[in-house]
Amino acid sequence: MNVCPILCMPRRWFNLAGFLFCAAVLGYAYHAQFDLGIEPCPLCIFQRVAFLATGVFFLLAAIHHAGRIGSRIYAVLIALSALAGAAIAARHVWLQHLPPDQVPECGPGLDYMLEVFSFSETLRKVFTGSGQCAEVNWQFLGFSMPEWGLLCFIGLAIGGLARNWLRDQ
Repeated sequence: MNVCPILCMPRRWFNLAGFLFCAAVLGYAYHAQFDLGIEPCPLCIFQRVAFLATGVFFLLAAIHHAGRIGSRIYAVLIALSALAGAAIAARHVWLQHLPPDQVPECGPGLDYMLEVFSFSETLRKVFTGSGQCAEVNWQFLGFSMPEWGLLCFIGLAIGGLARNWLRDQ
């Protein structure tokens, strides 16, 4: 009995599926922004960048179809980018679950911060959070978008690491 049909598929197909999953997540994020009118906060934008990076590493791994050492390098790159996204999403989830009196004040938009502050200062300000990041304006099955993002990042990290670290059969 095959208990792991997804992890047992050929590595190249798994990596292509990982890329397509990341592309679908990004596609839905842009649909939510432009069609549903849900404006992304700075942490949402950084999560998009992490999904993009993870997807690019999956795509490179699918195209390259490297040997043992190369696939392990891709495994680490996929896991690191997905775990970075998971850290951003976890911070976002934490902000959303703060009591209302502890939510930070709303700050300026990301575009403004990038124009006025250095990149490192902008990152510091984004990760300290703002009231905009604490808003929950979308839910599916009781989970907010950052909570779904966190679950997706964890799954991508585990799957990408496990499937690319193992030898192809």
